[in-house]
Amino acid sequence: MRKRKSDDVSPEDWDAVDSPELTDEMLQRMRPASEVVPEIVDVYRRSRGRPPKEVTKVAMTVRFDADIVAAFRTKGRGWQTRMNDALRGWLREHPTA
Repeated sequence: MRKRKSDDVSPEDWDAVDSPELTDEMLQRMRPASEVVPEIVDVYRRSRGRPPKEVTKVAMTVRFDADIVAAFRTKGRGWQTRMNDALRGWLREHPTA
C-alpha cells in the first residue's frame, strides 16, 4: 500500500508550521477559487478525468445464463465488448425486434 504524504510528516513537523488561526473577518472575506481565479479553475477542471465520449454506454444489471457468460469469458479480456457486438449483430439480422 502506498503511504500518504501526511504519513511522512511527524507530529513535531506539523507543530512547527507557523499558520495563524483564521479570524472571523478572514473567513468572511474568503471567496471560492472559481470567483478569484476562474481561468485556473477552468483549466484544472478540463484536465481532470477521461474526455467525454460522443456515444456513451448505459450501465445496467442484466442476468445471463452461466454457460453463456462462461462461453464469452473463455476468450479472455474484452468479453463484455464481444457480448455487446454479438447483440448488435443479432439486431442487424432482426431489424424488427
